[in-house]
Amino acid sequence: MTPELMHARARSAGPLPLGPGEPAPAGMLRAGLGDGTGTALPAWPDGATPSLLEEYQVAPVAVERSGETRRVLAAALKCCWTDLAADPWPGSPAPVDEVLAAYRALIGRGDDLMRNWAVGALRRLHDSAWLTVEAGVVRLGPRCASWPAESHAQLRELLRRLPSGTEGAARLAVLPVLAGDGEGAGEATAGPDGHPGDPGEVAADTTGAAGAAAGEVAAASEVTAAADLDADLLEAFDERRRAEIVAAFMAVEHAAEPVHEARFPALRDPAPRRTVAEMLRRRGRVLVQGRETWISGYADEVGAAVSGTVGEAERAVLTLVLVHSVAIPRAEGVLPADSWLSPFPAPVEELRRHTRLPVGALDAALRTLRHAGLVTQVKAGEEAGGYVPGPQFHRLTPAARRRLQEELILAAGPHTPLATAIRANRRGRETQG
Repeated sequence: MTPELMHARARSAGPLPLGPGEPAPAGMLRAGLGDGTGTALPAWPDGATPSLLEEYQVAPVAVERSGETRRVLAAALKCCWTDLAADPWPGSPAPVDEVLAAYRALIGRGDDLMRNWAVGALRRLHDSAWLTVEAGVVRLGPRCASWPAESHAQLRELLRRLPSGTEGAARLAVLPVLAGDGEGAGEATAGPDGHPGDPGEVAADTTGAAGAAAGEVAAASEVTAAADLDADLLEAFDERRRAEIVAAFMAVEHAAEPVHEARFPALRDPAPRRTVAEMLRRRGRVLVQGRETWISGYADEVGAAVSGTVGEAERAVLTLVLVHSVAIPRAEGVLPADSWLSPFPAPVEELRRHTRLPVGALDAALRTLRHAGLVTQVKAGEEAGGYVPGPQFHRLTPAARRRLQEELILAAGPHTPLATAIRANRRGRETQG
């Protein structure tokens, strides 16, 4: 696997597992465990973090229920970072009910709605590798290893101000994070026979599991940085121009929308823009140009290699959303032919009517697509609203846009003359290749 593909896979699927003694590729951190294994996660250039976007008043990609997600992460950090003299990662494992108790103490509420939101936040944090939740036990995920050392003092001060979970508080029963049909709705811990278990039994089980897991955590865990991926590119610039290049790189990689070149000198000037493009190329990415705007996307050859990270159910549901929110409005002449963003949401009722997926599987697929930025849930006045293509569609290269256009035609009208022409052209390209 090439370094470019490794960076792209880490971006699309999360931190990469590393075998015993296996080094991280250049431009990544190696979060190693005591048994010699570890995970590799991308390092930001020049020590910058996505918080740099705040200085330029650029909105990052939105996190679903971001407030609850941050509070649940803070509660998990309170429970898992038990030795404040050490680095936060890997920390110590904690039972799920202990984290939820700390969350209740933080918000001062413990009703069912807050519980469901907390369970949904645990799912999101698990899926994005900020936490690892297994068998009723919470651990800090490998992404916590990417916090800069200079931020640890601020985190310690934050944790000292957070309340602890009250002793003897009623414990909450929750499903394992990867199970369940909805966003934390109607969840309870399943017993061996598939029926909800008793909360008291759950608490005992998770406490025991956390104690066993604590004995398995090796003391030799460490975070090491591989070779700097961009040193040879950035050393030719003075401090001011170097900062401009890094800011432009972080903006195109982490902004929710394409950024205007007027706000980033490194995107206006061709010379530093070529440096930004080369930094992206080394990570399997390219610059995508709009009308005086820029954003990044996967290089075409790399995008084909990482496209399998979305499951079959998610691809089917995404196709339905594109058909109802893009293809049909475009055929009616109310949507430009080159637009993949739509103000016409696909109603949930339509998605349920035109899919063979069970309701639970459909909800799970929509949740995965929302978290990946492939769809966005919107409201439509007094109507129930629905789903439209998400911000990731800003990042399509021209070639990817053409391929998606063809796939949408084949899905919406497989027997039309245009679909027949597309298949004939593809066979011709394969024969020539």
